This record gives sequence, structure tokens and C-alpha cells, in this order.
Amino acid sequence: MSVPSLSAEQEALFRLIEDTREHVFVTGRAGTGKSTLLQHLAWNTAKQIAVCAPTGVAALNVEGQTIHSLFRLPIGLIADGEIEQNDATRKILNAIDTLVIDEISMVNADLMDAIDRSLRQARGRRGEAFGGVQVVMFGDPYQLAPVPPRGDEQRYVNDHYRSFWFFDAHVWSGEDPGADGLLDLGRHGAELHVRELVEIHRQSDDGFKAMLNAVRYGRVTADIAGVLNRTGARVPPEDADEPIITLATRNDIVNRINARHLAALTGKEQTAVADITGDFGRGEANYPADAELKLKIGAQVMFLRNDTQAFPEPPRYVNGTIGTVTAISGDSVRVDVDGDEFDVEPVVWERYRYVYDPGSKKLNREIVAEFTQFPLRLAWAVTIHKSQGKTYDRAIIDLGSGAFAPGQTYVALSRLTSLEGLYLSRPLRPSDIRVDSDVRRFMMNVHRGSRTQ
Repeated sequence: MSVPSLSAEQEALFRLIEDTREHVFVTGRAGTGKSTLLQHLAWNTAKQIAVCAPTGVAALNVEGQTIHSLFRLPIGLIADGEIEQNDATRKILNAIDTLVIDEISMVNADLMDAIDRSLRQARGRRGEAFGGVQVVMFGDPYQLAPVPPRGDEQRYVNDHYRSFWFFDAHVWSGEDPGADGLLDLGRHGAELHVRELVEIHRQSDDGFKAMLNAVRYGRVTADIAGVLNRTGARVPPEDADEPIITLATRNDIVNRINARHLAALTGKEQTAVADITGDFGRGEANYPADAELKLKIGAQVMFLRNDTQAFPEPPRYVNGTIGTVTAISGDSVRVDVDGDEFDVEPVVWERYRYVYDPGSKKLNREIVAEFTQFPLRLAWAVTIHKSQGKTYDRAIIDLGSGAFAPGQTYVALSRLTSLEGLYLSRPLRPSDIRVDSDVRRFMMNVHRGSRTQ
């Protein structure tokens, strides 16, 4: 497997993680290479690591396991409830040197504390944060937020936490919730070292980078808004040489756009049905691609995986590349990308779980499920959420009735490589620029030096 080389700042951060036992939160603006560093760490560390993420799709992307599956935690608010652990789980948790959590911004404070309690309990080190395991977290709280609690869960969170974000968990503050009486949390929280990658690899224009920064921090001036709106106030060309994708806020908008364009194409619609084996979770939300992929010749599609067949030559496509279907057969789909055509075959996504090998006394991964499908998705439109991590030269940004989540507009705009690729379905409004107040408070404290940097 080809892993990109690290920049100087990425290499320095890798060495901090590899050469110390510090708890590290790796953050940074979109396009700074957080995923590249995580991949490098997973393939090059000498430590025994377990990689996990809060959702099934996020876990697939990092070839890891979901947090709830790895720790055998119940779904929903865990609070001071008993954490049950069988012998197999305890052995796995005892074998971990470093726990890597991707998309940490989607992990809530309650789950963060449950991870801490689980490790203390399994390892018999109840007075030490995370039972002595090094925790390394990747993510950007300016982009993704945890699912907000409701009802009684919301009331519990309000009574016990400053906010629902992972950085307000008791393990960092040292506050003892005083609920179960089992764990001696002490009065000193674990020290969190925040490292922010600053070198942007996706965009090269300093002016556009500055505009994205303003959107990220909620500091958009009238001049910046004017430039974005004037640039984006264009009608996308019908006969564009390169396909243009629409980034929309809601699934129903995306599905409607894709269905309308697919129906408008002449020719026979063909359906590729995924081959799913093992326990891959229930529902489309857990699948890395469509279980039933409907295609016609002329369909605009997006790749969902990087090209590995071209190695050591440059990849013909990467995750997020847009192309057009030119032919369909039973075992391949021919796709045109920038004038070059090539056949795309089904690929396998593997779902893993960690197991403990008593012979070697090491953690191993075993495959528990496989999902085989063409690494393609209809791409006249995609949700802003699913565009996370993708890069586009051009895109139509459709915020509809308005951005409904903090960071949503920033995620959409930051997918673009340049300002010239921006098309807006309507002008940006002040209400579209939303930044969570708790994120602003935490990151301001980081920049002031109240957290280790």
C-alpha cells in the first residue's frame, strides 16, 4: 500500500506521538493532512495500537473498529451505569499501548469518560487516566459535532457537563462525577496536548485560504462575503468539460437531484447489487457504498476509494474524483475522468475487530464482514456531510433554507481547491456562518496556551 510521505510538521507530530506517552489531539483546518498522518501512524508505529471511530463508516475509512464495538459499550447515554466487560474485552484493552480515535469531534463527553472508565477498569489502574493507555485523537471540531442529546439525556448532560463535547469530559478536567464510587478519578485531569496542523495541502491560493479561515472561525467580513457571493453568482455551464457536483445540506435534496438527472438519461438503467457477508451492521448508514447502485451510460459518478492498481504510477483517481460512465458490463464499469477512460471493478471493504493472541501476547485484527461493490456513487449531488474529506475542483454549494449545523458551510467551501471552482445556488447569508460557542471557547483557550500546544 502506498502511503504519502509526511511534511516536516507532520513528521514532528508523528515523533511526538511515537516517542512519548502524551495524550495528543491532532486538529487543523480542512486539507492539512490529518488523515495522512493517521494512516502513517497506523502503518509505521512500533506500538500496539487500536484504531477506532464513532461511526461505522468512519471506522471503515481508517480500517479500524467502532468505539462501541471495541469497548462493548451500550448505545446511548452511559452516565454512571455499570460497564460490563467479559474476559476477551479485558484482554484486548490490556494489550493496547496507544488508542487512536478518528473523528473525535463526534465523540461526546459521556462516551469519552466511558472510554476512560473502561480502560481503568479492565487494566486495574483506576487512579490513572485511561488506565495508562496513550490516547491520540484526530479531528476538527469546527467541522463535525456530536449528536446532541434530547429529553432526560439533555437534562443529565446539563447537570454534569460544561458541554457535550469530548474536550469537556471529566477525564480532562479532573472533576469527579462522584456517581459510581468505583473509580478514583482524582482531582487532576489528564493533560491534553493539542497540536494544530497549519500547512494546507488542498488549496494553494493564500487569498482563498484566508477566506476559508474566516468562515471557519466565524469572522466573515462584508468584504469577504462580497467576494464569495460575487464569485459564486454564476450559472454552471451545461456543457462543462469537467463534471460539477452539487453539495447540499439534506439527503432528500441530494436524492432528488440524482434521481432527476439519472431519469433524464436515455438508455437502460442497470443495477449493481453489493455482496455483503458477515455482520456489517444494519441499514444503509453503515454501508460504505450503495447496496444497490443504479447506473446508466452518461451518469456522473464519484469514486469512493483511492486507486491502488496504478501503483507505483500516479493514481488514476482518488476518493472524491468525479467522472462519467461510458460503458457498463457485468463485472466492470468504464469511467471517463478528464478524457481518460478506464475500467473500474468491484472492490472489497472489510470490517475489522481486534482480537488478543495469547501466544504472541499481541493485538491482531480479524475480518468480521465484507462489503463488495463498485467504488462509485451517483454524483450530480452529495450531502455536505458525505463530502467530508473529499476534494473537488468545482462544486455547486446549495445551502437551501440555511445551514442547520455549525461548521456546515465551512465544510462545503473547504472541499474546493480554488475560489474559481465555486458556484452558489444562492448568496451566503450571515446565518449560514455558524460556529459552536463551546468550540470557540475551547480553541481560544488552546491558542492562549491554557492547554499544551
